[in-house]
Formats: sequence, C-alpha cells, structure tokens
Amino acid sequence: MKLAAKTWVLVVDGSRGLILTNEGTATEPRLETRKVYNLDNSATHEQGTDRPGRVHESNGARRSSMEAPDFHQRAEDRFVQGIVADLEREAAGGAFEKLVIAAPPEALGTARKAFDAKLASHIVLEIASDYTRKTVPEIQAAVIKAMEK
Repeated sequence: MKLAAKTWVLVVDGSRGLILTNEGTATEPRLETRKVYNLDNSATHEQGTDRPGRVHESNGARRSSMEAPDFHQRAEDRFVQGIVADLEREAAGGAFEKLVIAAPPEALGTARKAFDAKLASHIVLEIASDYTRKTVPEIQAAVIKAMEK
C-alpha cells in the first residue's frame, strides 16, 4: 500500500497533535503540516487537591478509601477526543478520503472509542507508535515504511 495523494496523517499523543497532508504523489509523497494541536496540562497533583473520598461499609465500622481521579489523564483523553471530533467534521465536509493515524497505544485506544462510523471508514492504517516528537520528514519516512508492510 502506498501513501496516496491528499491522504491525511494524524500524529497524536495525550498532549500534542499534528495533522499532515500528503501534497505529493503516491510514488513521491511530501507531507505538509495542516494543523498543530497542543495541550497545556499541568500535573495531576496541581489539578486536584482534595483527598480521595471514603466509603463507609453498611455492615460494621470498616472504611475504605476510593481511588483519586486522574485529572491529567482525563484532560489527555478529552484532548484526543477533541481532535477526533475535528476530524469527523472535516470528513463530513469531504476534506479527505483517506486517513492514517499514528499514536501510542493508549491514545490510539482513546481515539478508537471516539470514532464514528463515517470517520472509521476513512482510516486506511493505524500505527501504534508515538511520532509526536519526530520531525515531519521522520514522520513521513516512518509512515511510508509502515504502509509497505
């Protein structure tokens, strides 16, 4: 499989996202940046200061604590879901026909849960790797290599 012209490539993790478009051809791809996303997400301990809640057992005097919510992870999940929502709007408007997604496994799982059927039909490849810290030429080489498999 080759990276067809006008194919969009989404590179995302929990705090950074990048949408690239193949402005070249399938034989000579040239990825160019279309949109950049960034999330300013402070550490969990800075986002929530309350102690975890307590549960009182209905039988006896035992108490146990509940796990504290991970506000940092929630923000990262909302960030990925927001990017997917943007892609859904773009797909509905006919902005692209094919989509490649590269994300670490956890972010990829979050994205998969957010896909609607229309967007899912545009996805030609999912890559479970984090490319957000790579340059565009490095991303291009990695995507082309993944598509050759």
